[in-house]
Amino acid sequence: RVSQPEGPPMRFIPDKLHLPSFGLTLALGAVGGLAAQALHLPLPMLLGPLLVVAGVALGQWRPLGHPVQFPMRLRQIFVPIIGVSIGGNFTPDILAEAGQWWPSLLALALFIPVAHVISFRAVRATGLVDPVTAFFGTAPGGLIETVQMGEERGGDPAMLTMLQFLRLIVTLVAVPIFFSVMTGHLVGSAGGASLSRAPMSAADLPWLIGAGVLGGVIGWRLKLPGGMVTGPILISAIVHLSGLAQGNPPGWLVNATQVVIGVSLGVRFAGMPLGRFWLAIRLAGLSTALSIGLAAICAIGLARVVAEPPAAVFLAFAPGGLIEMSLIALSLQMSVVYVTAHHALRILLAVAVARGLAPRLAK
Repeated sequence: RVSQPEGPPMRFIPDKLHLPSFGLTLALGAVGGLAAQALHLPLPMLLGPLLVVAGVALGQWRPLGHPVQFPMRLRQIFVPIIGVSIGGNFTPDILAEAGQWWPSLLALALFIPVAHVISFRAVRATGLVDPVTAFFGTAPGGLIETVQMGEERGGDPAMLTMLQFLRLIVTLVAVPIFFSVMTGHLVGSAGGASLSRAPMSAADLPWLIGAGVLGGVIGWRLKLPGGMVTGPILISAIVHLSGLAQGNPPGWLVNATQVVIGVSLGVRFAGMPLGRFWLAIRLAGLSTALSIGLAAICAIGLARVVAEPPAAVFLAFAPGGLIEMSLIALSLQMSVVYVTAHHALRILLAVAVARGLAPRLAK
């Protein structure tokens, strides 16, 4: 079984949705996005809502008597918009360039086990978690599958979930800041970048909606890695390459999608004990820093070989989520198809490596 879009099990989310609290949570996310944009933070419409809602959740504030909450099915409705936007970046030139990507795809197959083993050894050396939890908690991808495998083998399910989820969060926060510092200018809408390359016309609308709906269904039915985004990518690419549509979803809709994704990530901190959270973020920060360091080494070594900028190769190897890393690539208007292809493969490889090395851990 292959991975669906990365995201932790919904164990921290209330079973019943309280509509006023949901509305307030969404409002907090929107205010966080606007505040982050005013403060010129990188990728503000994603990071702002994430940080504000996560802070409220960790502070155990219960607006209107309920914790912050967000229905995850709503996130799944918005996620295909990212896939449709990425599919609009497919051109015949990009397809011709894809034949030059095999060295980095091959390097990714080596990167995944090396990054996993190094991160596992480092976390295990702290002595703060058991071997099973350390092993599956440091897998650089396939969050849901690795948590399930670790739980089946006796790992700590809560710590596994936090380690894997915080890997996404640490990467998501660190990478845009890293790019902003290295390039000297802001990332995403804070820097004036538009996430929509071509304006959408009325004639494009039914084709783009169809690509999102049909692609989402195909991705889910076929259990593609990151199916709710990779399915729409494939159908949108076909629609654009065939000339049926020329435009992409408008920038305001992609920004709204970023707010939804940021809020949906932030609410998952609700119910996390603070003591365990600080332990998990230290361990996740350690393992993620090692993986990001290895990604930087790969970027330096492979950039000339694959004819892509080092920043694109770095982003392709960074241990974040497929959706989130693709959003960063969109915001940078840089090699988004290259980055997305590598992250889809990363999820498959991470799950396969974790499953393959698990018997050695038992021995």
